[in-house]
Amino acid sequence: MSLTALRKHCQAFVAEEDGAGTILALYFTLMFLVVGGLAIDFNKTQTDLTQLQVATDSAAHAALYSREKMSSDDAKAVAVQVAESFMENVRFGSPITAEDITFGTWDKEAQVFTASLNSRSAVKVVSHMNEARENPSNNLLLKIIGQDSFNLSRTSVYSTYRPPCFMEGFVADDVVDIQSNNSFGSGFCIHSNTYVSLNSNNTFEPGSVVSMPNLDDLDIPKSGFETNNGLEGALRTGTYRLRILNMMDEIIEALRVGDDEWLPSFMVAPLFDSFTATKVVPEDFTPNSITTVSCGNNGTLTMDPGTYANLVIITGCKVKFGQGAALEDVWMVSTNLDVKAFNAPSGLRLGADDSCAEGGGAVLITKGGFNAAADLQMYGSQILALKDIEFAANAEGIEGASMVSYATISGTSNMDMGFCNGNGQEENLQADYFRMVE
Repeated sequence: MSLTALRKHCQAFVAEEDGAGTILALYFTLMFLVVGGLAIDFNKTQTDLTQLQVATDSAAHAALYSREKMSSDDAKAVAVQVAESFMENVRFGSPITAEDITFGTWDKEAQVFTASLNSRSAVKVVSHMNEARENPSNNLLLKIIGQDSFNLSRTSVYSTYRPPCFMEGFVADDVVDIQSNNSFGSGFCIHSNTYVSLNSNNTFEPGSVVSMPNLDDLDIPKSGFETNNGLEGALRTGTYRLRILNMMDEIIEALRVGDDEWLPSFMVAPLFDSFTATKVVPEDFTPNSITTVSCGNNGTLTMDPGTYANLVIITGCKVKFGQGAALEDVWMVSTNLDVKAFNAPSGLRLGADDSCAEGGGAVLITKGGFNAAADLQMYGSQILALKDIEFAANAEGIEGASMVSYATISGTSNMDMGFCNGNGQEENLQADYFRMVE
């Protein structure tokens, strides 16, 4: 072939377009694989991230909940087990180990977690799926362009908190029923896990709270919003587990033996005493003592008028308070199951009338109920009952009060519920609750 003919042949070959579609199809195929890989592997990665976050949140909650009663190491072990239960071990490896769990404190204002070895108030958990742990999130299609996997990580911080309703207010698992002409100071809380019932002419200052799971269940007269000033602004939705009542057996047994975990601060190196009586006066008790009182076959212990102070009293009797009986720096337990395990016909004073000063309060704990027929006064004090709490208060006699019942709470009329903002109620029994903060 001559040089001229060869040149023409090469020019014709270069100009030839047959077969170009095959090359273009290869490019499009590769492009579709990459785009499809992005979609498929992105969705897979998001699924892994979601499951990783669920496991991380669950581990953090389990760690902090367990830390309440366990050592740091034991609580971490529980958290790791919980995390593993949420993730298939073969696919996810070990995204959370004990080293990924840190106890510490949470600064609510600054939104900052600070590690603290012995803390029980907050925890931070960081989970990992990465090459270093040999558990990255493996891709399905992106491997063709060299992206074999993604490294994933998630963080969860839980902190303890104490709902204000348990510091000052009425909290019941069943109905809270309040009658007429009562006033509730700013910060005071009425909560029911069932519903709240109100009559007319009650006043709710701005900042007071009335809450229940479903506001449609609020029981008020037809003109209830017009005749209950401030009620609409006070309404909230919510539900609480009554953890402090669930701990009642633990608290009672701790008090019997003088366990520092639950013992009130006014009891220092307490003495122990016990006797049998059907009627007592303040002088029958030794100050700074944990005293167990039985009442024989009578079944009732009457506490005559006078001021009982600096005591822990434990009894299985029904307790009747005489008119004029007062408790200051006193915790009293009745394990009696009667609906009137604590009964005050008239004039019972719980706590010192000290304008919300520190100390001087009283705590009544019962597996039964509480009934005060008239003139109840509460100053920086608390009533915990598994059954009904029923009371009629002195018009000016409530200033810092906490009532918690697994049944109902019923209050009458003409009461002024003053608010101490927690002052003077340092001895109130409370349980920690847990929430995610980051």
